[in-house]
Amino acid sequence: MELIQLIVVLIVVGVLLWLIETQLPIDQTIKTIIRILVIVAVLIWLLALVGLLPAAHVRIGAPP
Repeated sequence: MELIQLIVVLIVVGVLLWLIETQLPIDQTIKTIIRILVIVAVLIWLLALVGLLPAAHVRIGAPP
């Protein structure tokens, strides 16, 4: 993945998280849970992308 694509993905995720935080009328606890889940998912994705965390390749329906 190129650096520009990485930056675009991070910007899109950030904007979506911002929209959820500011526009959706939901409880603050749920917003906090969503924020934590998104941050953890992005960190795991980035670590797998740079090779510091082995990516889990799940194949559904493929023989073991």
